[in-house]
Parts: sequence; structure tokens; C-alpha cells
Amino acid sequence: MMKPHLPARAIVFAYHDVGVRCLRVLLDAGVEVPLVVTHEDSPGENIWFASVAQVAAEHGLRCVAPADAHLPELLAEAAASNPDFLFSFYYRHMLKAAWLNVPRCGAFNMHGSLLPQYRGRVPVNWAIIEGARQTGATLHRMNEKPDNGAIVDQCAVPILQDDTASEVFGKVVTAAEIVLARSLPRMLDGTAAERVQDLSQGRYYGGRKPEDGRIPAQASAPQIHNLVRALAAPYPGAFCRIGGRAIVIDRTRLVGLSQANADGSLRLLCQDNAMWLHAADGSMLNVLAAHDSDGPIDPAGFERRFAGRSVSVEI
Repeated sequence: MMKPHLPARAIVFAYHDVGVRCLRVLLDAGVEVPLVVTHEDSPGENIWFASVAQVAAEHGLRCVAPADAHLPELLAEAAASNPDFLFSFYYRHMLKAAWLNVPRCGAFNMHGSLLPQYRGRVPVNWAIIEGARQTGATLHRMNEKPDNGAIVDQCAVPILQDDTASEVFGKVVTAAEIVLARSLPRMLDGTAAERVQDLSQGRYYGGRKPEDGRIPAQASAPQIHNLVRALAAPYPGAFCRIGGRAIVIDRTRLVGLSQANADGSLRLLCQDNAMWLHAADGSMLNVLAAHDSDGPIDPAGFERRFAGRSVSVEI
């Protein structure tokens, strides 16, 4: 790796909690940041995470949030600052070669998985949906293909059986901070080693929309449990439809129980003063919390809400 000028200078693209913590790592190490590029918060999005723009303001950094980061004047400004590095910390758009060629020592991204696994969008959510028992953060060199470049360093974190996506994401934020803090000295003195990814050991995942949270009719209890915790608040939630109404399943517990399912349908039922999802394969999932547009659903009000103690979920 090319050795940067001292003090090192970096253009930073950043958003979300990973963006905040990694920007703070750079500043703590004395890296000069002439430009921060972030996003305007989307009006319809649940903003539950910290603000990169606020951190930049606290440190007197120039911070912009263009709809298109590839504006010629912004590229010219960045090039004129003669940066050694470009870092992308949870910035949501792909950066083209015009940006990647600006820094002397290269452009680097922090990704929320153990690359080459879970390349692409929302890697924490996908890892939980697929029942992975660990994930992490990876610092890698950027090229024009997403999450494709050589790895500088990565740090693993466990995914417990009942962890929600927000809980795992909190661990990933800490892992990202650890990775950058321990890699940065080697990057600054030009001795950081990189290893090429074996892309056959993972695959690319696309983004998710709220409607993707509908519970599949043929899903087993473990699969439903993974979907519920992957989409639990502050995410939009896993849901099923009963009587044309969306029933959001907020929290579940695997109990290892099963019973015959005569019609092979997904059913929501109330039994022994508890709520359950009875999967098509007969496996059972204890529903600890659920709600619809009228509010929380609990065992006490179940029969009144659904006119019975067992109701079939619409396909």
C-alpha cells in the first residue's frame, strides 16, 4: 500500500451509526477530513440512528448531502484537496471510478458482514433471515463492483438465537470501529496487507422492501422466527394477513413443539393463555408480541379480535 502524506487526508462518505463511529475514529487518529458527503434523511424513513452531519458540524467539517455525488464541481473540490484516502462508511450509493481515482492511496469501504459472505444490501438483516450464527464488519478496497475488492481487515460478532437485527447491528457498529481503529495505523504507515476475496464463498443480496416482510405460507417455525427478528422494530416488521388486515408479529420464541396440522395452513391461535403460530409443517412458534392497526394483540383479547381461538392466515 502506498504511504500517505502526513498528516493523512481523507474524503469521507458516511451515513448511519457506522458512519458516525468510523468518522470519529479518523478524527481521533488525527486524519484531516476536508470533505464529508452524507445523505439527507428520507422523510418517510424511521430515523433511529445517529447523524453524520451533526458530528461533522461539531468538528467544523465541510459536509454536503447532494442528490448526486458525481457532480463535476464536487469531484473537482475533492481532487483539489489532494486526499490520500477515500472512505465509505455505510454511504448508500455506489461510487463510480471518477471518485475511486481521486485519492492517492485508494478508496476503502466498511461493509456489515464477513466478506465475501452477504455482499450487497442490508447484510445484517439477510444474515439473520438465513439463520447465520455470526457476522461482522469488513474493511475492503473499493472497485466498481459492489463489495468486491481486497480485504484489509474484518472482525466477527456472534448472532444469538433470539437476537434482533437492531441488536446485531449494534454489535456490527462496534466491530466496524474496532476494524478501522486497528487497521488505520498500518494504512497510515503504508504497511497494511490486503487479501483478495474468494467470491465463491458468498453471494450478492439485493435490497428489501416492507412488503417483503410477509411471512411465507409454507415457512417453518424456525424460518418464521428468523424473519421476525430480522425485521423487528425499528424495521417494518414481519407480518401475515387475516381478514384483509396486516398482523405484525413483533417478537417470538422457539419452543421445539409441534402438533399435527390437518389442513397444512399457517394458523394463528390462542392456547393455554398464550399465542402461537402453527406452521404448515406442524412446527409451533410462541408469539410473545403482535399488533395490528388497532394496537397490541394479546391472549386476553384474541378471541374477541378474531371471533375464535384459531384463525387461518391468508395466502
